[in-house]
Amino acid sequence: MRKSNHIVICIFFFMMACLGCGEDSISVSEQNQTEYEGIILAIGDSLTEGLGLAEESAYPAVLQKKLVEQGYAYKVINAGVSGETSSGARSRLKWALTLKPDIVVLVTGANDGLRGIAPDLIKSNIDAIVEVLKQNEIIVVLGGMQMTQNLGQDYTAAFSNIYSQIAQSHDIILIPFFLDGVGANPRLNQTDGIHPTAEGYRVIVENIYPYVIKAIQIRRDRSSESTK
Repeated sequence: MRKSNHIVICIFFFMMACLGCGEDSISVSEQNQTEYEGIILAIGDSLTEGLGLAEESAYPAVLQKKLVEQGYAYKVINAGVSGETSSGARSRLKWALTLKPDIVVLVTGANDGLRGIAPDLIKSNIDAIVEVLKQNEIIVVLGGMQMTQNLGQDYTAAFSNIYSQIAQSHDIILIPFFLDGVGANPRLNQTDGIHPTAEGYRVIVENIYPYVIKAIQIRRDRSSESTK
């Protein structure tokens, strides 16, 4: 009798384990079958990558979470590479296109500035990136950057003007300053004083969100026009 009871109990737990596995499989399957309206590719350096933080705390992941919560089914891919310059971003462009993004949020140039790279070269690189993206009918959101004053007034002015000049010449969406409200704020940056904390990235996402929504609306308008 005891042996019989033991067998029944074993069978019961085996069945419960199987049911649990089934639930996990369904959950994974449902996640894999998520249908997105479009893809946003975040191209940039360590400010995009989220250096020093878990991936889910970096701005691309926080942005995707906010978009989905607000009813915008967009996948946001983090294509940030720590230490990258605008030349590096330009060299990765062919790879970026293989991801078939509908929108690109481009935030590059900060490392160039810190190294004192000539503004004309930075502008040439970003201009070339934007040109290729537009040729592929990708909507561009350009994140403006600013440079520290210790490089001299002429350099910092020339650097800051890069982004507005490119945005104007290509008629693209410009975030005037990607780190607005976060840059140089000790409470919102890690101990290095450069890279945002998780809270800092939440502030960044709140700031850039309207610009991303504008890009999404432009894409929707284009889709509507193409179906007429």
